[in-house]
This record gives sequence, structure tokens and C-alpha cells, in this order.
Amino acid sequence: MRRKLVARVVAGVAVALTLSATLAACGKSKEVSGDSGSSGNAKEVTIGVLQGWAEDQVVSELWKQVLEKKGYKVTLKNISDAGPTFTGLAGGDLDLFMDTWLPKTHKTYVDKYGSQMEDLGIWYDQATLDITVPQYMTDVNSIADLKGKASKVDGKIVGIEPGAGLTAAAKEAIKGYGLSDYTLQTSSTTAMLSALKSAYASKKPIVVTLWRPHWAYSAYKLKDLKDPKGLMGAKEKIHTYAHKGFSSSHKELAGWLKNFKMPDAQLASLENEALNKQSNNVSAGVTKWMNENQDFVKQMTA
Repeated sequence: MRRKLVARVVAGVAVALTLSATLAACGKSKEVSGDSGSSGNAKEVTIGVLQGWAEDQVVSELWKQVLEKKGYKVTLKNISDAGPTFTGLAGGDLDLFMDTWLPKTHKTYVDKYGSQMEDLGIWYDQATLDITVPQYMTDVNSIADLKGKASKVDGKIVGIEPGAGLTAAAKEAIKGYGLSDYTLQTSSTTAMLSALKSAYASKKPIVVTLWRPHWAYSAYKLKDLKDPKGLMGAKEKIHTYAHKGFSSSHKELAGWLKNFKMPDAQLASLENEALNKQSNNVSAGVTKWMNENQDFVKQMTA
């Protein structure tokens, strides 16, 4: 479930030479008629969606449903890697990608293709990698506070996949804060979330590696431990990117996207509904969330 952040920063720009077969089949999207959404004519929009990136899946589906109510024909094109996503934008085979992380994660691609794309702005500005505990662990508020308390959690910090960027950051933090009495237990995101769920239900102490945005912050009362040494990395911001010329050809939609912002609590609740409570039907989960958050949905296209 959790994508490996390492894959997000690798300099695998060689994939820029061609699109995946999936993208090649979709062709360049274009407007049906008119020069902006204000004309009232339907538009065709193709949005690239990176599989396994929770915030991308739910926000892309959210915009799909919102735009379809406005007369747009929206295609969500599932993609497994960031490289083809950015080559798709640069070449015009994709109109939009909602999940560009900057200044670090996608810098390689933005540096390479920036002149062929448009930045439509930041919609989420709290993206972080964290070491996290339940709020009921009142004696632990920073990573440094973990020192000397390993026996309370069987000497374990419950992590995710061994190759994830989050895992690498957590190892650095364990070393940097002198937590030699802890072992970082790596396995999978699913296993970490299962351990968190079990411990939380019993109000037992547990330390996990987590990241924002994530639905767990809506499902449980959690706190990210302060990191005064900055070993878990700085905050990143999530941008919407489009192919060059999109703002001219889709004036109204571009305006909506430039104004779009989603607070942490609302994004967490959307992910929780669509990926946790309704895990077998993301579309239905997003629809349910929209029905319960109509004021937010209305202002997306105000």
C-alpha cells in the first residue's frame, strides 16, 4: 500500500524516452469544443494517477466526480511509476497530475520537463515522514523522549517496507538520537497498520513509522514526535501539474485547480472513507465523503 519513497526520488529519468504502453494507448486529450469551461461545453480531461499513492488516488477521484457534474468527460489513467507520468504531461498525453511533491521528491522530473509543464499551485503543504505514537502515550512527545523507554514497546519501532525512504529516514533518526536499545521492525505497510490497530484498541504503547497525508490520522488519535534534529526530513508540498498550455485551453478548470486547497484533517477523512472504510470501492467511498462534505465540494468550483 505504501509506495517506496526511494522510487520517487530515483534519477530514473531514462523512462523519459517513451511512455508506457498504457499511456501510449490513451492519446493526447483535448477539449470537445469551446475555449474554457465557462462556455458550458463538455471537455475531455485525462488525469494520471500513481497507483499506491493514497492521496493521489482519492483526490483524483474527487476531482473526477466533481468535474463530471460540471459536464466534463474525465479519464483516470492508472500509472505505476513517476517517470511515465511526467513524460505523459510533457508530451501532452496527460492533462493533469495531482501529486507532484516538491522541493525534493520530484525535483529531478520538474527540472527536466519544467518548460513543457505548468505548475497550477500547491493544494497540500503538510507532507512529512514521521515517527508516531498514540496520543495516550503522554510521556513521549519527541523522538528524543523514546530513549530509556524501549521496554514499554518490546524494544521495537514498527516500520514498513525495508526499501522505503521512510525506513531510511527512521534508521537515521534512531542512530542520531542514540536509540540503540530499539530495533526498527520492517515488514510491510499492512503489517504496521495492523499492529497499530491492535495496540490502539488495547491502549498499549506502540511506536510506528508513518507519513502525512494518511488516513490513520483520521481513524486514530495520534501524534507525530517532534524531531528537533530534522533527521526525518523537511516538509514537502504537493502541487498540481499540467501540460504546457493547459491554462489557456482549460481556463475555468485551471482557475479552480489554482484555488484548490485541502487541509490535513479533510484529506485524512477522505482517505479514511475511501481507502479504509470502503477499501473495495474507492469511488463509492469518495462519493459518500462528498455527500457528507457538500460545503467543501461546492467551494472547489466556486
